[in-house]
Amino acid sequence: MLYKFKSKIDGDLIMLELHARHMLQIIGKEAGPQGIILPADMPAAIAALEQAIVRDEAAKLASAQAIKETVGELDTSPVTADVVSLRQRSLPFMNLLRSCHSANVSIVWGV
Repeated sequence: MLYKFKSKIDGDLIMLELHARHMLQIIGKEAGPQGIILPADMPAAIAALEQAIVRDEAAKLASAQAIKETVGELDTSPVTADVVSLRQRSLPFMNLLRSCHSANVSIVWGV
């Protein structure tokens, strides 16, 4: 299933259900089939996403350091993964939140 976030001032933002539910969970919204994010709630939503990004990146750094300590200096190849980070995934959603907040416009989905 897809989630389509709509506003009157910006283009639609389409996300896979798994990722949309994660974003909504982070900002404290029910990930139901329909919903709304009011302009008054957007600053807190942006702050919650920014805090989640910091926690996610700290956890990944700690994990990479633990791997390096376990493997030691014998393996000099960088630890990489073909994964979209929370920072990358949340950027379009955060941009939508910011633009809608500055225009005092709600974001809806499922309608």
